Amino acid sequence: MPKNYPTLGGLFDLDLKQEMIANYEEKMAAPDFWDDNDKAQSLISELNAVKSSVDQYNILQQEYDDAEMMAELAEEEGDESLAAEIGTSVASLVKKLEDFELQLLLNQPYDKMNAILELHPGAGGTESQDWGQMLLRMYTRWAEKRGFKVETLDYLPGDEAGIKSVTLLIKGYNAYGYLKAEKGVHRLVRISPFDSSGRRHTSFVSCDVVPEITDDVEVDIRTEDLKIDTYRASGAGGQHINTTDSAVRITHLPTGVVVTCQNERSQIKNREQAMTMLRSKLYERKLEEQRKELDEIRGEQSDIAWGSQIRSYVFHPYSMVKDHRTSVETGNVGAVMDGDLDAFIDGYLRSQIQSEVQ
Repeated sequence: MPKNYPTLGGLFDLDLKQEMIANYEEKMAAPDFWDDNDKAQSLISELNAVKSSVDQYNILQQEYDDAEMMAELAEEEGDESLAAEIGTSVASLVKKLEDFELQLLLNQPYDKMNAILELHPGAGGTESQDWGQMLLRMYTRWAEKRGFKVETLDYLPGDEAGIKSVTLLIKGYNAYGYLKAEKGVHRLVRISPFDSSGRRHTSFVSCDVVPEITDDVEVDIRTEDLKIDTYRASGAGGQHINTTDSAVRITHLPTGVVVTCQNERSQIKNREQAMTMLRSKLYERKLEEQRKELDEIRGEQSDIAWGSQIRSYVFHPYSMVKDHRTSVETGNVGAVMDGDLDAFIDGYLRSQIQSEVQ
């Protein structure tokens, strides 16, 4: 691989990947492999992802070797006519390396998991609730472009427009690894379509993202610590889901964490999904407490105030989307709102790697 890509070599171990493939295939050969269909499908997805990364690595290695050989041949024969072809090959290879490296950056323990994403508009009524609806569309379009499946676990519509809150389950390999870059407050500046005076408004929506923690990860949840309420589903399509109290709200009394689920007709299924959401939130809370303890030891301070936005979306008086953590920005607001988030996610993941190295 090119010497100016040291991170790639540190992130990709070909021998380890081949060992992982062998382990996956050994598990798939077990007679009880298909007893748990969901777990089996998840393992197959992971195996395919590892195989794909090995295939990509081998292709990139071959392209690099070919470009290097062509450059040596041109130098030996003094053939300057090959310069343009070599330049095109190198530019293409660099772009492919950057895309491949982004995938390799997702190497944390829960990056490969599905993601539970929540949007909560701030103060501002209809204006901020409409902003929440716009972000819901943005993340849905982003997920669809990546081939991820999106399920709406909970949806509370706004009084006039937009949403009061929404919870999505985004299913796909590395879904959490990508979407963890979106956790924080998102700020919108625009001329409000709901203001008859045509004044400029600023709105905020918080985005929370946690990995979907399954039963094989231990999280201590005692039955006596739970308050479980049932109610009728509401919101878009809610009246068609059922006419009984199938929606479930679970409150974890020691922490005050609340989760709701109403996407299924069955109260039992909604309760199971709500417990998965609760397990995920409590696990993320535990990790956050550990991070805060480390920050205190290091003497670091982080402002988590509502106004400490991670990204601003400006529609007026100019067009710009800027990430305040990485300074990545673009003037193509329309593309971003249509799900083009990869530049921001890429910038965040690379900044995290750099901070770890330092």
